Amino acid sequence: MTCSLLLVDDHALIRAGVRALILDIPGYSVIGEASDGAQLLEQFSALLPDIVLLDLSMKHTGGLDIVLLDLSMKHTGGLDALQQLKRAYPKCKVLILSMHTDPELIMRALEAGAHGYLLKDTTANELEHALLALRNNERYLSPAIAHTVINQALIHHQGSSAPAAHSHNLTARQLEILRLIVRGKSTREIAHGLGLSIKTVEAHRSQIMKRLQIFDVAGLVLFAVREQIISLDD
Repeated sequence: MTCSLLLVDDHALIRAGVRALILDIPGYSVIGEASDGAQLLEQFSALLPDIVLLDLSMKHTGGLDIVLLDLSMKHTGGLDALQQLKRAYPKCKVLILSMHTDPELIMRALEAGAHGYLLKDTTANELEHALLALRNNERYLSPAIAHTVINQALIHHQGSSAPAAHSHNLTARQLEILRLIVRGKSTREIAHGLGLSIKTVEAHRSQIMKRLQIFDVAGLVLFAVREQIISLDD
């Protein structure tokens, strides 16, 4: 089934660029565009899109099921809008689309309820992965900012002790591989670094996700930070 999208951004060129990317992604269709909050409400009510791709510079937001947000604004208005959106529609799924890699901004967005963070220089392939993740009730985090998110979160948690490995039902090897995964290492890199076969690493990765019931990298990153499985010295 085709997933319908509504593009909301006050810059026509940005909307055109996002539309062009989406044209190359099978299973998605742009059914409307809006340039401000008032138009968003009107278009959403009239079109009932499956996903809204939204620029956070909009002053007003409506009822959204899945939201792609732009945090390109310099001040905190975008975060305020995100917080208001989550208060009104706590079950809505929010994916940030931003040019910024500031760790504090990223963490505040995630803490405010965003389900993921996608950089604006993304490719159509990564955009597809992000949208698919949200459709599958997963989280998405651009690999390019994984280190930023981890380090910022760890700074906030410095001084607290790490939990025992057995509290997560993961073996020592699985914890080692989990740390490498959340640090952005590929399966091939992990296999080479640990002297394992790619198939062995893939098996461990599958077992980790199954035991934790987390099936995307962004979710693993947030879990590892929250449970203090990783440290700044890893």
